[in-house]
Amino acid sequence: MEEMYQRPQGFLMAYTRTPEPGVYPSGLAGSVHFAVSRDGKSFEALQHNYGVLFAQADVTKENTLNTKSLKSPCVFPLADGGWGIAAVRVTEEGKTDPDSRGKLLVWRTADFMEFTFLGLLPLCGAGNLEHIRIRYDRSLGQYAAVWTDEAGCWKSHSTDLQGWCFSEPEPAVWDEEAVTFPSLPHGAVLGDVTVIPGELCDRLRVYWGRLFHMDTILPEEMRAASPEQVKAVRAVAVYSDGSTAPKTVDWDTSAVDFSRPGVYEVKGTLRGNPYHFPLTQGTGDPVIVPWEGKYYYLSTSDTTGDIGLYVREADRPEDLFLPDTKLHLILDLDEEKGFLQTFWAPEFHIVGGEPYIFFAVSGKVWGPQCHVMHLKPGGHFTDPDAWETPRRVQKQDGSFLTEDGITLDMTCIKAGGRTYAAWSYRFGMGTPLDTGSMLYIAPLNEEKPWQLAGEPALLSRPLLSWENLETTINNEGPYVFQTKDRVYLAYSAGSANSYTYAAGLLTADPNSDLANPANWKKGLTPVLTYYSVDGEYGPGHNSFFGDKEGNLWIAYHGETDPTSRVRCAGIRRVHFDLQGRPRFDLSAERDVNPALSHVTMRVRVG
Repeated sequence: MEEMYQRPQGFLMAYTRTPEPGVYPSGLAGSVHFAVSRDGKSFEALQHNYGVLFAQADVTKENTLNTKSLKSPCVFPLADGGWGIAAVRVTEEGKTDPDSRGKLLVWRTADFMEFTFLGLLPLCGAGNLEHIRIRYDRSLGQYAAVWTDEAGCWKSHSTDLQGWCFSEPEPAVWDEEAVTFPSLPHGAVLGDVTVIPGELCDRLRVYWGRLFHMDTILPEEMRAASPEQVKAVRAVAVYSDGSTAPKTVDWDTSAVDFSRPGVYEVKGTLRGNPYHFPLTQGTGDPVIVPWEGKYYYLSTSDTTGDIGLYVREADRPEDLFLPDTKLHLILDLDEEKGFLQTFWAPEFHIVGGEPYIFFAVSGKVWGPQCHVMHLKPGGHFTDPDAWETPRRVQKQDGSFLTEDGITLDMTCIKAGGRTYAAWSYRFGMGTPLDTGSMLYIAPLNEEKPWQLAGEPALLSRPLLSWENLETTINNEGPYVFQTKDRVYLAYSAGSANSYTYAAGLLTADPNSDLANPANWKKGLTPVLTYYSVDGEYGPGHNSFFGDKEGNLWIAYHGETDPTSRVRCAGIRRVHFDLQGRPRFDLSAERDVNPALSHVTMRVRVG
């Protein structure tokens, strides 16, 4: 085994998977998956055997989406460094796609970690593609493409991929031999195998794999004159990629006599994730917020048929889920005011120094619309009389966000000294003109946060096949957190009540104009799926909150079973890996390894 890892080269496989209805549908199976090997025989799936690159849908002239998937991925080195990835685009069901005739999906990458989508590019003279291989011949300084279509097998070449210009095709023979491997990922349909550096192979295992707590760093000895000085000592947890995170230690100082000089041994326990999934049953879209010394929990109340806004209050976030924690109804059904159904996704935000709840609600006719509700000066969060009558959100000109669609999941973003709103909009739901839900963004009027301060702009729509699975075409639930140099906007896609629900990520510079979609970068791969943590299905519609120890937490809903439709709340710590990526998949036992949670330290008194 040691000799294998000393080899200078490794192998990377690109593949798709066989669809498994109810387990791994065609929109996921028909994506580019990657696996790596050091011996070229046994391959280990990356991204937990979930897709990495996905086909992009076409937008029709009616502004609907024509969803797609892909097959026959190939990988080839680029003349200027890095690699290209090409694949045949097909319908979502995997059939020949007339819209993709003679065209290929193409990406490039420097490291198989970050990818750039180059587009659906034409292959001169090709028909309905079945298989594709592209290779770079360094001796000739040209790329050679060989493919099969309904007319046979063809070859073409190009000296420069910048313009993606291939020569007229010539007849060829498909001489790819069928290769078998002793160990392949579950369901793998082989696309291509290429040689990569062995060091990159090892890094990809870590980058796309699950992190875990593998070591704990503590001082062996400290000098202390009081229990408080001992309790201030924190540990550092070291993870499998080399990243670290500080950990509070619950120290037992009962054996130390601080009035008597000497050296004592103290024992401690690393404080880990106190939240055990599922935290609730029948709640979706969870939000936890600190406010005036307390913590509050808001969510959509599935158990009441999505009627009413309820809140929990506690001194600590973990106490919000104790059995005796009271539910306070702060907004009930009100026929006179037109608040009758779909009390969805409440969020608490401070705008212009004032507290508000953003949420969606419908009247007699089903159709959720974004509303904003203000907490009166001096009012208590859990008092229904402390909240003003909700206002429906308006555009800058005073008209409503929409008169012919639905709006929901509005969130507030504050960055670079400016305030924005982002929300989900959908037209034609349940009709042939269904656009799918899309994310919009606009500046927000801080003095009147129920009104925009600029024109709405389309930020994201569910074009990627993981976002539009099995007729569920969805981008919703935007929510942000920030670091000093980056704004992260998490959103959810797919069905909010299905095991395939997943979260994606958009990023931007906080000092840029966030109302300009060009300033955002949309990730191509979901960051949280039902493959992320065992036993949790359909994780999504998340929010973020911080605790008093400086940890950032993600709250989300999911299900306990792939066939369940009961949404449950879950919470995990957000970990920043060695590359600085936020990771949302660190389960409690991988955040703090139980076998490494008990520590000791010497305390010198006097």
